[in-house]
Amino acid sequence: MATAGSGGKEVPKIVWNERVGRFETEDKEAFLEYELRNKVIMDILHTYVPPSKRGLGLASHLCVAAFSHAQSHSLHVIPSCSYVSDTFLPRNPSWNSILHKEDLKSHI
Repeated sequence: MATAGSGGKEVPKIVWNERVGRFETEDKEAFLEYELRNKVIMDILHTYVPPSKRGLGLASHLCVAAFSHAQSHSLHVIPSCSYVSDTFLPRNPSWNSILHKEDLKSHI
């Protein structure tokens, strides 16, 4: 008999929709929007979870998908989205290592 994690919820599947610059849940209701800059920087612009799905950790799952993608593609991240900069990164400081450093701008 299989056991589920806390609350019996499965980890949601996050899909990378490169065409529109988003990571999204399969139903496309929750998403994280980004813009690729200079082919080496992922600027995370906005994270959205509909009110009916808040409190399930979807925003965090979206961020992990985006940061994992950035890391595996050697991208730096600009956390323009307030959720990412104010909530996700303070809770997940291990991702700070791939954040875009201001001094890199002079080299791009």
